[in-house]
Amino acid sequence: MEQLLHYVWKHKITPLGELYTTDGQSVEIIDPGLHNRNAGPDFFNAKVRIDGQTWVGNIEIHDHSKDWFLHGHDHDSAYDNVILHVAETIDADVVNSKGETLPQLQLNVPQHVAENYHALMATDNYPPCYKIVPHLTRLTVHSWMSALETERLEQKTEAIRQRAERLGGSWEDALFVTLARNYGFGINGDAFEQWAMNLHLNCVAHHRDDLFQIEAMFMGQAGLLDINSVPERHQQAALNDPYFQRMVNEYRYFAHKFSLAPMDYKQWRFLRLRPQNFPHIRISQLANLYYGRRLSLSNLIECTTANEISSLLETHVTPYWGTHYAFGAESPQNNKSMSPFSINLLLINTAVPMLFAYGRHSYKEQLCERAFDILEQLKAENNHIIRMWRECGLNVANAGDSQALIQLKKMYCDKRDCLRCRIGYEYLKKQ
Repeated sequence: MEQLLHYVWKHKITPLGELYTTDGQSVEIIDPGLHNRNAGPDFFNAKVRIDGQTWVGNIEIHDHSKDWFLHGHDHDSAYDNVILHVAETIDADVVNSKGETLPQLQLNVPQHVAENYHALMATDNYPPCYKIVPHLTRLTVHSWMSALETERLEQKTEAIRQRAERLGGSWEDALFVTLARNYGFGINGDAFEQWAMNLHLNCVAHHRDDLFQIEAMFMGQAGLLDINSVPERHQQAALNDPYFQRMVNEYRYFAHKFSLAPMDYKQWRFLRLRPQNFPHIRISQLANLYYGRRLSLSNLIECTTANEISSLLETHVTPYWGTHYAFGAESPQNNKSMSPFSINLLLINTAVPMLFAYGRHSYKEQLCERAFDILEQLKAENNHIIRMWRECGLNVANAGDSQALIQLKKMYCDKRDCLRCRIGYEYLKKQ
């Protein structure tokens, strides 16, 4: 399997004896090079010594040497700087586009590596390497989790950067959209992001001093002022509800004034949602937060601790929603403030990535360092992924650890990308 050959070459897992090309020249791997996962040769800037002479260039690897021609490398000048062709089966001489014959090295995957790899791929347990986890050194675990934590923040940074770009370069609006997405708490995340992108915050800003008008635009753009969005058993009560009617009329005025078009209310999910998480409740909380003007990019940047940021995120519903979960559906009085558990998640998924992303954007390394510091101050998430890793023997001390392990599960275990995982490396090399 070509991926395994890449792994063997990258980690120099070669036979103990001396290596030779197919025409008898000695080969010493000084530096395997940089693994390339895009178009072009498999490893860039490798350094090998062939028959006593040092060569610096690229390496191409195939299962069979005939694959060189199958992939058209003999007519592609991008492969003219290949200094060594590596294959498990040598069944043809290979030449580049200049007609030059390339030296070839036959390299086999060690039996124990192949067996361990197939065991990883065959197991249904998560993670597939669970047997080796308790035996990993603290240094191995710590260094890999640090790398995964950074990788996850980089991934979120790219998502925030793209939002800012779509919003005309406004990082302030990107903060609001990122926060809105995370108000969906997974289930309604996509719908909340679409809603926030469709809000036209520059229009809402003209009425920022009026909480009712803010909520009218927020609810209207969400499609929740469409009577069909109200459960049928509550529709008549909603039609007779003065607050609902007033809000509908207010939104109609703004829709005409700013040429607004609501999103399709059918995109919101209610099934198996606790009423506290209904879109109406979350949108009212966001309206109150927006009205209070506490959460802004400048205020976020000034915060140095998790507690300071938490105070920016504290909010509750407007008075109507203190006694309702849906239009026309009354409920016992409850100000429905954001719970500490929810605020913790918003800090992990909104505030920290925003600090890191804006730090990268503005070349302020102290903001990136602060993002890591705040993650260490926050409680670890408690979900099925984290519980799984704890059962495997890993310590999860804070949110930095839990974010790292979520990244490990989603980007490596779920994709069976064990060859890029450091725990997978430890598993594969065991005898």
